[in-house]
Amino acid sequence: MENGMEAEMKYQAYLFDFDYTLANSEKGILGCFRYVLQKYQYQGISDEEIKKTIGMTLKDAFRKLTEVEDDAIISEYQMVYRKKADEIMNKNTVIFPSVPEVLKTLSKNGKNVMIVSTKGKERIEEFFENVGLKQEIDFILGGEDVKKAKPNPEGILTVIERFGLQREEVLYIGDSVIDAQAAQAAGVDFVGVTSGVTTREELEQFSHVMILKDIKGILEI
Repeated sequence: MENGMEAEMKYQAYLFDFDYTLANSEKGILGCFRYVLQKYQYQGISDEEIKKTIGMTLKDAFRKLTEVEDDAIISEYQMVYRKKADEIMNKNTVIFPSVPEVLKTLSKNGKNVMIVSTKGKERIEEFFENVGLKQEIDFILGGEDVKKAKPNPEGILTVIERFGLQREEVLYIGDSVIDAQAAQAAGVDFVGVTSGVTTREELEQFSHVMILKDIKGILEI
């Protein structure tokens, strides 16, 4: 990265969603959902329907897919899902090609690199350790660390408060409408990436700095 570009980097803290933003965990997620849905004999739920729930909490995703409202039943589904995820999730999650360069460049330039995700913190930590990038991540906030998941801004605001940041110093990067809504509710700038199943048109409905095909573009903001 050239010195001129370094001087132009506006933000101090770069907060990232995880699934479909930094890594493609689609195969692992589909495998876990399929395991649960087959175990409990659900039929006719397509892969596309499952993909559309990525970014939601597991509780909300199972409610949407199965139309079950009973918390005890949903909790059982979540437990079975997580047990299967321990076996197959990170083995079936692949980092997007530009991400190592992005994280290393931000870290090298003294930026705070953080994750705010509905995914479990330990699973994200394990993934970054496996791909050799754990040292580039300053902080991970997982789904278990908040009472209210995205699109509620609690996760983003928790990071802002914990690290004494100003909202104008923070950029949130995500792939979904849920991410855009969370950034908007937190009062921070948002960059959308079309590396998931959400379209450019859907992301453009919300306040944004840029909508990118490749996350590498954030280095030019």
